[in-house]
Amino acid sequence: MDPRTHKIYHVHGFDSRQYLESYFSDKKDMVFGDDTLMFPLENLTKMFIEGHINGDVLLDLSAGSFVHQLYAACEFFQHIIVLKASDRCIMELKRWLNTRTGAFDWGHATKLHGEIEGNSDRFQEKEEKVRSTIPHVMKCDLEKENMTDPIVLPPADCIISAVLLDAICKNQDDYRRYLRKFSRMLKPGGHLLLLGALGTTYYTVGKEKLHAFTYDEDFARKALAGEGFVIDNCKVKKRTNVSDLMDYKAVIFIAAHKEK
Repeated sequence: MDPRTHKIYHVHGFDSRQYLESYFSDKKDMVFGDDTLMFPLENLTKMFIEGHINGDVLLDLSAGSFVHQLYAACEFFQHIIVLKASDRCIMELKRWLNTRTGAFDWGHATKLHGEIEGNSDRFQEKEEKVRSTIPHVMKCDLEKENMTDPIVLPPADCIISAVLLDAICKNQDDYRRYLRKFSRMLKPGGHLLLLGALGTTYYTVGKEKLHAFTYDEDFARKALAGEGFVIDNCKVKKRTNVSDLMDYKAVIFIAAHKEK
């Protein structure tokens, strides 16, 4: 798919609330729940609980304004710094962080996470824990070598990136280039947790079709290895839902660490 035929996330932007409603809500006609909610919650929770991923600072570099990818992480890091390329996404996220009227309701995802953890009766505490762990939501320029220029962030212990590379990469070289940037933002031995959708050419937000980078598991594995990452875990789940909003074939979770 030629990326010039569709809008591109970090260049043209999209309606951040519509994106949440279409792919992450609890509406009856939202058919993506198994892939966009349950799959990341299960894999991230298991990785943090069973693994040795922890530290002072975690960076979140994810598309849109969703937060459920941070539910497990907030128990293992002192601070989570969220980087966003879009003012609209920042506003949407801050509306939830500051519990403002009209904020997107993440209660359904929080309850799912609680069920996975075995603490389904403490879902309100979980949301407050996430909020208290995020001291900063920062605007970033994804095209700059230092995305947060002029601010230089200290190397992080971990980066979570959910479907961002899918949305911003035009080709395989872009994917490798951004992995290189991620690597520079990590401490030696630091962890990179990736969530993505395989075989995608587009996704729809409202009336707009947006470009998606098309890749498969084999390419992702080779790209990570080529940029000095060691893969610790990889899970792929084939698509089971029916919708023409997005044409992905499967979802993927990869946990890797940067070689020292």
